[in-house]
Amino acid sequence: MSSQILKHALKIPAIEKLKNKKIVLASSSPRRKEILQTFGIAPEIVASTFKEDLDFYQFPEPHEYPVATATHKAIEVYERLVEANPDDAPDLVIAADTVVLTHTQPVTSDTAYSVLPQVQQELLEKPKSKEDNMRMLLDLKGNVCEVVTGVTIVYPILTAPGYQIKSIDERSLVYFADVPNHIIQAYVDSGEGIDRAGGFAIQSLGGILVRKIEGDYNNVVGFPAASFFALLDLLIEEDTDFLEV
Repeated sequence: MSSQILKHALKIPAIEKLKNKKIVLASSSPRRKEILQTFGIAPEIVASTFKEDLDFYQFPEPHEYPVATATHKAIEVYERLVEANPDDAPDLVIAADTVVLTHTQPVTSDTAYSVLPQVQQELLEKPKSKEDNMRMLLDLKGNVCEVVTGVTIVYPILTAPGYQIKSIDERSLVYFADVPNHIIQAYVDSGEGIDRAGGFAIQSLGGILVRKIEGDYNNVVGFPAASFFALLDLLIEEDTDFLEV
C-alpha cells in the first residue's frame, strides 16, 4: 500500500503514526480534502450515505449537532468498508460536519461566552434560493455568526464493537462587514452562496463580506486542522495501541 502521507508533511508524531495507514475521508467536500492535503495527508475519499437528517432542535446544546452528524457519517463509512472488505479495513476514518449558527454580538473581542446573553441560537442552513440568500446575508450584515465544525474519527480496536469513536468540536466567530447592499446583491447573483451553510464561502468571493474572524480560519472553511492534529497527539500520548490494531 502506497503511503497517503505526502512528501511536504511535517515530521511530527501524528504524521509519523499515519504513515502506511489506510486513511479515509468520509466526505466529498473538496475543501476538506484540500485542507488535509495542505498538511500532508492524501485521504481516500468515500462519501457517507448518511442522510444528515438529525433534528437540530432536539439537541439541548447546539454544538452537539454537528458532532452527532459527523459521528453518524464516520460510523456509516467505517462499517460499510469493513463489511465490503474485512481484509482491507480502514485504519482511520475522518468525518466532519460544519454548521453556521446565529450568535449574540460580543461587546468586545474579549467577551467570554459565559457572559453573553443566553439567547437561543438558530441554525443558518443553505439558502433555498437567491432571494433566501439575500435575506440571510442582509441579516448577517454588520453582525456575527458562529461556525461550528464537528470532527469524528473512527479507528479499529480489539474489543466490541470493533472500533473506537473520538470527537471534537471547533468554534469560530465570523464578523460581517457593513457593506453596501449592492455588494451583497452582486455576491448573491454570483450564485456561490446557494450551496453553502450560512449562504457564504469565506475562502472565495464571500470573503468580501467578512470583516474579521476569531478562531481557526480552516474551521470556517470546513475542517479545523489544528484541533484535529491536537486530537491525534492526545490519542498517541494516552493510548499506545492507537492505530496499531
